[in-house]
Formats: sequence, structure tokens, C-alpha cells
Amino acid sequence: KTQEIKSLAKSLTELSADLESAQTEHAAVMEYYGKIKERCIAKPETYEERKRRREAEIAGLKEALSILENETALVQRKSRRHMRGALTMA
Repeated sequence: KTQEIKSLAKSLTELSADLESAQTEHAAVMEYYGKIKERCIAKPETYEERKRRREAEIAGLKEALSILENETALVQRKSRRHMRGALTMA
């Protein structure tokens, strides 16, 4: 019986050491996961943030449309003055 007790005591010591190292490793992994989670997992946007971003996007699109309309008007004015391919009579 003393042999069995010694064997069990030795096993208990080994298992306690294994548990301690597993807990240490688990704590390190959870700490790393916490850091990664902050950087990688998308945080939901608030309504105000979405609204602000959409308004800025719409303002940019309106500005682009205005610029394109002005450029088109300039191109049309220039093309009316110079009729390409018109026959000239000499």
C-alpha cells in the first residue's frame, strides 16, 4: 500500500505541475486573444457615425456631379464654335 501511495503522490505532483503550466499557457493565450480581438474584430458603427459618413459621401458625389456638369457645358460650348469636318468653300 505504501508503494501505491508513493505512486499516487508522484502522479499528483506531476498532474499539479501540468495543471499549473496549462493555466499559465491559457492565461497567455487569452491575453494575446484580447489584443487581437481589439484590432481584428469589427466593432459595430453607431447610427451617428454611419449617418455622418453617408452625408460626406453624398456631398462628395454632388461635388463630383457639379464638376462633371460644368466640364460638359464647357466642352459643348467649345464644340459649337469649331465645327469639325465642315466644308470650306474656297
